[in-house]
Amino acid sequence: MMQAEYISRRKKLAGLVKSGLILFISNYYQPRNYKSNPFPFRQDSSFFYYTGLNRTDLVFLIDTGTGEEWLSGYDPGIEDAIWSGPQQSLADLAIQAGIKYSLQLDNLKEIIRSAREKHRTVHFLPPYTEEKERTLADLIGLSAENVRKGQSEILIKAVVAQRSVKAPDEVSEIEKALDEVTGPMHIAAMKMAMPGLYEHQIVAEMYRIAKQKEMDFAYQVICSVRGETLHNESHRNKLQEGQLLLIDAGVESWNHYASDITRTWPVGGRFTEPQRAIYSIVLRAQMEAIKSVRPGVPFRDIHFQAAGIITEGLKELGLMKGDVQEAVECGAHALFFPHGLGHMLGLDVHDMEDLGEDYVGYGDGAKRSAQFGTAYLRLARQLQPGFVLTVEPGIYFIPELITKWKYEGLHKAFINFSALGDFLNFGGVRIEDNVLVTESGCRVLGKPIPKTLNEIEELITLD
Repeated sequence: MMQAEYISRRKKLAGLVKSGLILFISNYYQPRNYKSNPFPFRQDSSFFYYTGLNRTDLVFLIDTGTGEEWLSGYDPGIEDAIWSGPQQSLADLAIQAGIKYSLQLDNLKEIIRSAREKHRTVHFLPPYTEEKERTLADLIGLSAENVRKGQSEILIKAVVAQRSVKAPDEVSEIEKALDEVTGPMHIAAMKMAMPGLYEHQIVAEMYRIAKQKEMDFAYQVICSVRGETLHNESHRNKLQEGQLLLIDAGVESWNHYASDITRTWPVGGRFTEPQRAIYSIVLRAQMEAIKSVRPGVPFRDIHFQAAGIITEGLKELGLMKGDVQEAVECGAHALFFPHGLGHMLGLDVHDMEDLGEDYVGYGDGAKRSAQFGTAYLRLARQLQPGFVLTVEPGIYFIPELITKWKYEGLHKAFINFSALGDFLNFGGVRIEDNVLVTESGCRVLGKPIPKTLNEIEELITLD
């Protein structure tokens, strides 16, 4: 991104907030187990969105009235140079971001104190680390326990409005992550998935492909033959013939834009007939859902459309029964599809979730359901051009959930519990792509990654 883009974003933000001061806090190094052994640094997404700066321990302030901007922090010392090499000065960082003033934190505190004495509002986003809470408390003069109460809904809504609509350069970053790394990672994993191999060996190869392009995973990889565990992060299982392997993996581009792809395929390359049947239902649900993505359509409606297709397919297999619409309305489908259809994607894999999922996914007045399954829908609002989102239906056979519902007699009018015995060790199927909402419809981002039955079987068995 060019400096002018960050300046433009800040001017637009100031216009949306209209009054007061806007305060952003960068991220800090997070210790693994002691201070000098930190996790790799990842900048706060909103701080990066408005500055393009990737350094720790920075504070950025905008005066919406005058348009003045200040970057604050501490200049690096000799110890920083010894341990980490030459570092840019605070003044150089400000110039890089197009920020007029740079100053030490004590001086910034005085600007904020003076503004508060004049009863001007200091807007800040929800802090998600204790370090940010302490920094905000110190800068603004709030008690630590009152920091979260002081977060600005005006600023949250303004940031969500901006970051939700992706500019062409942002879309290009997501496609870079997809085409240069994510697609090749998944294709390599498909070719490797043979009996006798371990899940962690596949993850290691995916990591090698990512690091060759100087990219990192955007989130903890899900690579599991126990795909019915939705966020299964264990990679210890040995692959066996007849199992399904589910991999949910994406990377971040150099500028932190995430990809998020899921594919499911058979170990050894050949689907069994039950696997083909379940996989075909999920694929049909996903492809029809993608066709429905367009401006003005509530994503909640597309979620229920996918749930209906899944219910109809399971009914044809004898696993569900009764009226399809009634089954979906009462939530019976959630035994097999217990999560939402998708979420926003951008600088975060669950974009802007730190700002509050309801602001991001329900911002146009849509209300979150309390119903099991539908309550996990992260995105329900009407779609707009420029939104980038995931479409990821699934069918899972979760033994513990099946046992619980059967014992309680839950939704027995719609679920054929007697037919589920043969599926208790089936696992799960999920198929996920990243989709851009366009002016007239949508576009699946990135080069196609094999997902039809024939494409997957041909790819794996050719090797």
